[in-house]
Amino acid sequence: MLDTPELPRYKESLARREFARIAAVPDEIEYVRWIRDRSPPRPPVEVGVGDDAAVITSDSGDPLLVTTDAICDGVDFHLAEVGPRLAGRKAMAVCLSDIAAMGGRPTVAVATVTAPVETRLAALQDLYLGMKEVADEFDVQIVGGDSTSWEGALAISVTCLGRGQPVLRSGARIGDAICVTGRVGGSILGRHLDFTPRVREVAELRSKCTIHSMIDISDGLARDLHHILEASAVGAEIDGSAVPISEDAQTLARRTGKSPLDHALADGEDFELLFTLSKEASLTITASPPQEMAITRIGTIVKSGCTIHRNGAPEELPPMGYVHEFR
Repeated sequence: MLDTPELPRYKESLARREFARIAAVPDEIEYVRWIRDRSPPRPPVEVGVGDDAAVITSDSGDPLLVTTDAICDGVDFHLAEVGPRLAGRKAMAVCLSDIAAMGGRPTVAVATVTAPVETRLAALQDLYLGMKEVADEFDVQIVGGDSTSWEGALAISVTCLGRGQPVLRSGARIGDAICVTGRVGGSILGRHLDFTPRVREVAELRSKCTIHSMIDISDGLARDLHHILEASAVGAEIDGSAVPISEDAQTLARRTGKSPLDHALADGEDFELLFTLSKEASLTITASPPQEMAITRIGTIVKSGCTIHRNGAPEELPPMGYVHEFR
């Protein structure tokens, strides 16, 4: 576990990124919106910029899912502490999680590694083995990529293709139940490195019910919920007492002074699934979840706004969580 060395960096991150509100500087969300406004999809693209993956119509007519993710030393992991194998594993896992968040099955991947000039071959081999470990678990073939070196820190980018009828962020309907898999918060204590993408669970979940909208929790439950609300033009009411809080969030709260619920809402990198579906379907899957995975209903989709009930009193729930800042 990375609790002691990671905690000072975690506190610094909270202060720098303004834990409970959107930063007042340009950030990744603003940048993505800017790109999306200038990149309307056209055939064969069905869904372009702004979801967990793009959707392209193949020659056979079946949807092809395409996504990419980049992580780097000093932001997403600390190489000197975790080693190249775990860094490689995380790089692949976060990309596979995006395909799962679209309701798909990942098939192939390519990876680009930009390594410090002093990196030894053995470290690069270990990094690849970390990527291959999680890819093999889901029968994903690593079919190519690129590698280069520079004077900066290690950076890894993975692009993944997948198959399946996509579930978008934009399908939430008024009256839907809002559900989350697993438990959230405190991932900085280690889970952000060795989580398992919810690929198998998604396949079984979709065989049991119709999911209206979905996203994986990378930037924080509250922030990623707002992504669904914005894309679907709806609102949400969240029951704070229902949010499934991890033991790591409880542990971290005792050290930071934040509440366990705040950690669950804002820490991010849980890579659990946040999704909406009919109330009737939510009763079925919470009673008989796939892969014996915990599924919790935490709220309801409403017409507008986003509120959370803490101790019975409703209050606004802002998009608290991680923000990639650009200056």
